[in-house]
This record gives sequence, structure tokens and C-alpha cells, in this order.
Amino acid sequence: MSDEEEYSEEEVEPVKPKEEPKLPEPKKVDIEELIKKEVAEWRVQRAKEEEILRVLKEKQSKRKVLREKEEKRLAGLRREEEEERQREVEERKQREQEDKMRRLQEALRKKQEKQQKSQQANAGAGGKSFTVEKKSGGASFEPGSLREELAKTPEQLAQEKEMALSFRIQPLEIEGLEKDELKTMAQGMWETIVKMVTDTYDMQENGKTKDYDLKELKERFKQKMKQKAIKMGLEPEALTQKYPPKVNVAVKGERREDTRSYEDKKKLFQEGLGIMEKQILEKFWNERLEEFNGRPKVKLPRWFGERPGRKKGDPPSPEEAKAEEDLLVEEEEEEEEEEEEEEEDE
Repeated sequence: MSDEEEYSEEEVEPVKPKEEPKLPEPKKVDIEELIKKEVAEWRVQRAKEEEILRVLKEKQSKRKVLREKEEKRLAGLRREEEEERQREVEERKQREQEDKMRRLQEALRKKQEKQQKSQQANAGAGGKSFTVEKKSGGASFEPGSLREELAKTPEQLAQEKEMALSFRIQPLEIEGLEKDELKTMAQGMWETIVKMVTDTYDMQENGKTKDYDLKELKERFKQKMKQKAIKMGLEPEALTQKYPPKVNVAVKGERREDTRSYEDKKKLFQEGLGIMEKQILEKFWNERLEEFNGRPKVKLPRWFGERPGRKKGDPPSPEEAKAEEDLLVEEEEEEEEEEEEEEEDE
């Protein structure tokens, strides 16, 4: 068999068709089983979540208990601190009250001693209604205490008033007293009232007498100042008024009206002599300066001799050479000036 026959046989063979791929058959799904499976998974997940939630709730309850304990402890500490602070405030107030009571007692004691001394002095002064006490050991004025007194509030003043009254007015202790003792106490209180009324009347009368004495002293002082003003050549009422007398900076007899201001008049009395001397010296200096500048200028004669110790034929020294050069320059300048003056004259 030749090649051509083989080729022809091959061409004649029919082509077999390709087989199509078979799709997998769909599985049959049971819906009930699928639902049961999903429900079982959900229950497992739900159980896990409930367990986690239970653990978290337990932790929350533990934290709540701990927080309550901590809050109780902090509240106890705050209560103790507040009680301590209140106790300190009360102790400080008590100390301040005791100090004030002590100061009031001391002030009342000093006042009573002063009243007794003044009464004794008035009794021994022969009927004088006032005495002038001289200060010894410097002034007793304390600006700090006065500032503190002025800075007090009405509540503080009312509190001090109550303290003073509580010190002065002692409470009555009448429990367990008999009739005779009560009568004795009432008699003592009546005598105290009579004494206080008598002292009040005496003080009022003494005040009236002192007011009259002060008016008399003021009148005497006024008369004395009038005499002093007359001696000084002023008006009698010049030194007795509220303000000092005006400064007279001009003579009353001047015919021309003075139009200068008060400042200008005041400057006449402030360093007037010093300013005048300064002006005189400045004028004298200017006159002497003009006289000095206007003096005739005479040129000094020049020395043309030889330097001592110099021998004939010796070369000049640098200083001498420089001096000779300067001299020649000056002579040339003078000649030029003379020529210019001659030209100007022509």
C-alpha cells in the first residue's frame, strides 16, 4: 500500500462527537434536619453567651460590693475630717472668746483705775472740773488697732457687745435661796442701781462743766491769736479763721494794677537772690570775654640763634629741620595774607 492510499484512508475516517460533561445530581436537602441543626448551634451559642453574661454579672456585683465598702470608708474619713475641722474651729472660737474676755476684763480694770485716779485728782484739785494729763513715754496711738476696729463687721461688733454684756451682767443664781437671802440680793441690786444713776448724773454734769471750760479755753486762745495777728501787722481775725491768711505779694499803695498771676508772684520769693547773682555773674563773664576777644594780638618775636652746643658745619637735627620748614610755611602764609590785604585796600 502506498502513501497516497494511506492518506486517503485517513481522510475518510469519520470524526467522533465529544461527550458533554455530566452535572452532579443535586442532593436532596431535608429542611427539618437543617432547622434542627441551626437550632442546636444557636442554643450552644446562647449557652456560651449566658455563661459570659453570668460571669460579667458576678464581676459587677463584686465590684459593687467593693465600691460600697470603699465609699463607706471614704465617708468615714470625710466625717472624721469634718469633725476634726469643726472641733478645731470651735476650739479656735473658744480661744478667741477667752482672749476677748481677758482683754475686756483688762480694759474694764484699767478704766476703773483711771476713773478712780481722776476722781481722786478732782477731789484733791480743789474743785477743778478738768485736768490735763501729760503723755509720757511716747504716743499710745496704734494705727493698726484702729484699722482693725474700723474693719470689723456688724456681726463681730454685736458679738463683742454680747460678750461685754455677759461679762458685766452676771447671771442671777437664785436657786435654793431663802427669803432673807433674796431680800438681801434685791437690796444689793437696788443700791447698785442707785449708785449707777448717781454716777450717770455726776458724769453728765461733769461733761457740761467741761464743755463750758473748753469754750472758755477756745475763747482765750482766740483772743491770744488776735493779739498775735495785730503784732504781725495782719487783720485781727487773720489767725483765728479756718484757713491761713492770704500771702501779700504786692504793696497795697501801688497805683498800677498788678496783672501777674499767683505763680509769677510766688516765683519772686523763691530763690530770687540766687537767680539775680547768677544773672550778674553771667553778664560780667560775657563782658570780660568780649574784652578778651577784642584785645590787640601781637606776634611774639622769633629766635634765630643757633642751638647751644652746636658746632659750625654740623647738619641740623630733625627737630630743627622741621622747625625751619614750619617757619618757612608760616612766612609764606603771612606774605600771602599781606598781599591779599593790599589787594583789598586797592
